[in-house]
Amino acid sequence: MGALCAGALFASASDAAPASGTAHAHSLLQSRELWATVDVCDPANEPNTVGIRGSMPADGHPKDAMYMRFQLQYVAAKSDVWTNLSGGDSGFVTIGSARSARQGGWSVQLMPVAGKPAYTIRGLVTFEWRRAGAIVHETTRTTEAGHDSLADADPAGYSAAQCTIS
Repeated sequence: MGALCAGALFASASDAAPASGTAHAHSLLQSRELWATVDVCDPANEPNTVGIRGSMPADGHPKDAMYMRFQLQYVAAKSDVWTNLSGGDSGFVTIGSARSARQGGWSVQLMPVAGKPAYTIRGLVTFEWRRAGAIVHETTRTTEAGHDSLADADPAGYSAAQCTIS
């Protein structure tokens, strides 16, 4: 299965108050603003396209920047194991300043192979908060349903854990 990449999409959310130490790192990693979702799944106007969106809370440090890495995985039918999809990796993308919570997204148009069974796809998003190029916080989330994308969900409000492309 090959992939064609579309651009990254970003939106800013609410401000968050600064904090420090291990308790703050724990609160960042437990925040309701930290999530990943499939927000585009094979819409009529973009066949075979999968979009992943992530949200991350601010750490409030004025010199920190936030990054996300979007990866697609498929479930291998024979082994029932999630496997990284070749060509389904955005690399790290700058999301913006860590002064306020932010969302970012990435879409990929997949090219299914004729005669092959449908693929079940999910996203994996790695979140990093960096200061002067060094990682100060990092975590990863798989996509799940029930989240509110600020932009580009298709259809509007769409949020799922997985997407099936046939």
